Amino acid sequence: MTEDQHAYEQKHLDDIITKLGSAEKRLSKDIVRTKAEAKNINENFFNDFSLNFSNDAESLETAASIQEQQQMLDERRMVERQSQNQLVTVKRLLHSPYFARIDFQEKGEKPETVYIGLGSFSDENGHFLIYDWRAPISSIYYDGGLGKVSYQTPDGTQEATVSLKRQFVLKNGRIETMFDTTETIGDQMLLEVLGEKSDTQMKSIVTTIQREQNQIIRDTDAQLLFVQGAAGSGKTSAVLQRVAYLLYRYRGNLTSSQVIMFSPNQLFSDYIGNVLPELGEQNMVQFTYYQYVTRRMPGMQVQNLFQQFEQQLTDRQQKVEQVKESRAFFKATKAYAKSLESAGVRFRDVKFKGEKFFAKKRIEDIFYSYNENYHMGNRLNATKDRLINMLNRRVKSEMKSQWVQDAVQGLSEEDIRALQSEGPQEFKDSDSEYDFFARKIVLDSFKEIETAVAHNHFLNVRGQYVSFLRTVPELMDLKKFGLTAADWEAETDQFVEDFRARKLSMADATPYMYLYDLMIGRHGDRKMRFVFIDEIQDYTPYQLAYLKASFPKAKFTLLGDLNQAIFTGANARGLMTETAKMFPAEKTRVIQLTQSYRSTAEVTDFTKAILKSGQTIVAFNRQGPKPTIAMRKTEQELLDQTIKQLAVNDKAGQTTAIIAKSLEEAEALWQQLKDAGQETTLIRSENQRLVPGVIIVPSFLAKGLEFDAVIVWRANKANFGDDRERELLYTICSRAMHRLSIMVDGELSPLLAQVPQDLYEEV
Repeated sequence: MTEDQHAYEQKHLDDIITKLGSAEKRLSKDIVRTKAEAKNINENFFNDFSLNFSNDAESLETAASIQEQQQMLDERRMVERQSQNQLVTVKRLLHSPYFARIDFQEKGEKPETVYIGLGSFSDENGHFLIYDWRAPISSIYYDGGLGKVSYQTPDGTQEATVSLKRQFVLKNGRIETMFDTTETIGDQMLLEVLGEKSDTQMKSIVTTIQREQNQIIRDTDAQLLFVQGAAGSGKTSAVLQRVAYLLYRYRGNLTSSQVIMFSPNQLFSDYIGNVLPELGEQNMVQFTYYQYVTRRMPGMQVQNLFQQFEQQLTDRQQKVEQVKESRAFFKATKAYAKSLESAGVRFRDVKFKGEKFFAKKRIEDIFYSYNENYHMGNRLNATKDRLINMLNRRVKSEMKSQWVQDAVQGLSEEDIRALQSEGPQEFKDSDSEYDFFARKIVLDSFKEIETAVAHNHFLNVRGQYVSFLRTVPELMDLKKFGLTAADWEAETDQFVEDFRARKLSMADATPYMYLYDLMIGRHGDRKMRFVFIDEIQDYTPYQLAYLKASFPKAKFTLLGDLNQAIFTGANARGLMTETAKMFPAEKTRVIQLTQSYRSTAEVTDFTKAILKSGQTIVAFNRQGPKPTIAMRKTEQELLDQTIKQLAVNDKAGQTTAIIAKSLEEAEALWQQLKDAGQETTLIRSENQRLVPGVIIVPSFLAKGLEFDAVIVWRANKANFGDDRERELLYTICSRAMHRLSIMVDGELSPLLAQVPQDLYEEV
């Protein structure tokens, strides 16, 4: 890069910053002015014309004047909103106006130079000075090298010849680094960004989007986009940038409330919470799957992440769980619900003041009195209408009840005034006075029954689910899962015991909810347009089928790493096949991300060796120290080594996460370090926030996070003894960006014993 080129680019940057500064002042003034104009119109709304309704012509003129004033007010408010949005973009760009330049020429057109940044900026004549990274033209920067390239626009495919790709790192109005490249994003740029320290919040990395990530971001055709990516391959970053791109691409037709993302845990949701606002977009709807399920079941104790991770299942229990997590069980739920249209729905009495008001037998007779054309939802609505009509007809007779007479006689002066505020001030006789107050009291009391009917409280959903479980051996071939009908019956008996205590495992929570949806004829949320599911390997085929049914109009983006299946283990392997069956083959796209960017080459090569052979993971060429394994005989020696390692990391300016297998071990370690005078923060639950400094976190909450340095606590044979822990150990180790230290007391885990010795150092 010559000095002249550097001087030219610095002068261009200075000019852009000056124009951004002027735009900031202009927009700030515009906002103050339009606010004052809107306030003035509002305060003098009826002063600029007279209200006249004396005849039709005058009334029409008055209505037209009101409409004109309202339009002027709406216009000012719209101008103010637009200026506010532009000002936010300008302020963001002032910090770092752009990160790339491309020179290109379209066929038959003049050569063009385009600068790309986090947002668009044009001068007062509408000439673009900076293009948003999501604009169609910007894909040239991410997708191609030099020479002939094509890119997609709303009008179709365009072709161009690229002669220059220049990348910038700007700080405080100065060019810190700039270089030309023939690649998508030069290694120098990546090294610059990847070498930075980790933070308690994820950063947007628009400047370093790779070609394969750009395909994920800009895909608008696939109904199912399945992203399988190695740990640290930028899956989550690409998907968050995909959300930002879609909101930009469909501006005016898509809002952030029509996009939902399922995160692995609340800790991770907080970690990524800043990315979209950094890109100038509102955050989408975010849930963990546990939150999504439990908000619909307030009275049940649904098994949480910690309980899922800690549970010990017998061989038979594991097989039953596999049945309940399968798509075959999803189909069985549908078949059972369909059978309820002719018989079998369980009902409950609707009670009032401790007595039966609508007996369950009467409700059942009404429900099944409609002909076979009535499906579940139609039957339910017709039954509810009939019950409400019966309720209304009971008002008059209930007014004569003793409890109503007692209530009327017991009314205080204050009660009478409150009830009479909506009725006549005087009554013609005592009978009409009694009728008025009695009717009010009965109608108020009947609201309780009305609510019970409206909320389907006459359906015995819990009893219905048990009835469904008892029917499963007739609906499915349990032999395929290695179970007999007797096995299933025995486990169902155990389930009923827990169910009586209102406890529900995660394997039962989704089928229970889906059966209820089918019974009430719920058709899902049809407004939701895009569904994103992170860490897909920890979902079951049943859960995915349920989400597909819950969002019938949405396109799905699923991302995960089958090597990190903490909760589903080996079953995760068939997930892609099962999921693909739910979508048309021609509308399904699978993208593999094999390059790992998070960790140094040394850490990536080590973590890759934990897995069985066959996984394609390519380490990015960023160097660092080899992982270390510290073998100590006692836990105290291991604690001393851990404190020593924390000092080394601290000296290197690296923040450390100590990851223990279980919460119990994490709590014990936190206490030991506290007693030794070492300050740390223990993350006990997913509702906590990540904080600066050393943190201790149990393994099941580390999913998706990254840290400068990771210390793996007690990677011994007792904790990681067999193949079932392979994915878990890989997930823990692959959280490290720069440094990985493994602490072992007793015998080394056999999963680490197989790692070639040249990939680590013993300390």
